[in-house]
Amino acid sequence: MPIWRRAISLLALPLLLAACAPMTATKAPPESVASLRFIGEQRLPWRLQFQDTMVGGLSGIDYDAASGEWLLISDDRSANNPARYYRARLAYDLQAFKSVELTGVSFLLQPDGSTYPSKEEYKTRGGVVPDLETIRVDAQDGSIWYASEGDAGMGLDPFVRHATRDGRYLSTLPLPAMFSVSADHKTGPRNNLSFEGMSFAPDGRSLWISMEGPMYQDSEAPTPEQGSVNRITHFARDGKVLGQFAYPLNAIPAPPGQGKYADNGISEIVALSDTRLLVMERSGVQGADGKYKDYVRLFEIDADGATDIQQLPALQGANYRPVKKRLVLDLNQLNLPTVDNLEGMSFGPMLANGHASLVLISDDNFGKNQVIQLLLFEVNP
Repeated sequence: MPIWRRAISLLALPLLLAACAPMTATKAPPESVASLRFIGEQRLPWRLQFQDTMVGGLSGIDYDAASGEWLLISDDRSANNPARYYRARLAYDLQAFKSVELTGVSFLLQPDGSTYPSKEEYKTRGGVVPDLETIRVDAQDGSIWYASEGDAGMGLDPFVRHATRDGRYLSTLPLPAMFSVSADHKTGPRNNLSFEGMSFAPDGRSLWISMEGPMYQDSEAPTPEQGSVNRITHFARDGKVLGQFAYPLNAIPAPPGQGKYADNGISEIVALSDTRLLVMERSGVQGADGKYKDYVRLFEIDADGATDIQQLPALQGANYRPVKKRLVLDLNQLNLPTVDNLEGMSFGPMLANGHASLVLISDDNFGKNQVIQLLLFEVNP
């Protein structure tokens, strides 16, 4: 041991230990997010092979304080491998995001105990083709909840399901009829714009679930000229609607190329309190060359004082007060080499200074021109 180390006084030692203290396993969301400080980034390789599966499409992330593991759900519609989620260890501190290590994979099972089918398998097997976009750990017992966007073209409704840690089906959350898809495109969710975000309330007794985009009866889809409106619903564990609120979705932040595509929607939420949530808006804008640029912004919202709209069958022409909304961070202002298709978000263990950590993850759509990136932030309350 170097002499200078032996010279540290007993009085100074506790201060040094505090400064070097590791993260605590505790996962406690802040009651509010004043700002976020970017710490670092990690990436996973394209089409990484892990335990005989292809890693990709990572659309949701959550941290399990009891085990110290992170859960990463794939939106693979059982095309490459059956619907699944991964477990991982993330190493980081206040100064650096050090590593990501996958530690396991579990296949999610339907009520009959079978894996979810692909679109081709669905023709003969039946069941439900999954489009899994978000996952949360149940702090009460370590089980998991996950949500699917459904498929309006196939007549498949979105759903929220509860499963054991190894993927075995436990139950399906009962949902109001308004979330059923319709063939006439006059009511219900638009295709691929349904359940994208989900979060337990801080006390773990209820769930918040967000639509990615507006339902047909509520608003036109957003454009570069105007925003739109989404529904965010607060559910009890038995499916009772505790409240539903209108979220003012921003306009698409840039125009697409001539004849090209662009969208904007909520890609994930995390609850901060009984009424406040952190919301991630993600927009993809296709340029004239066909390539996409992603725009991602984080907002803190508060439903206190907002109208409970659960009894309003349509929002177009209705009188209501939306949630309050404040910009926390525009990720495109961080000057990162890439802001990819960020879709997942979770608080992690507390940092050494007592602040919460926040991790975002991107869905690469299994595409060679995209990346699986994990971004780490310190939360300034």
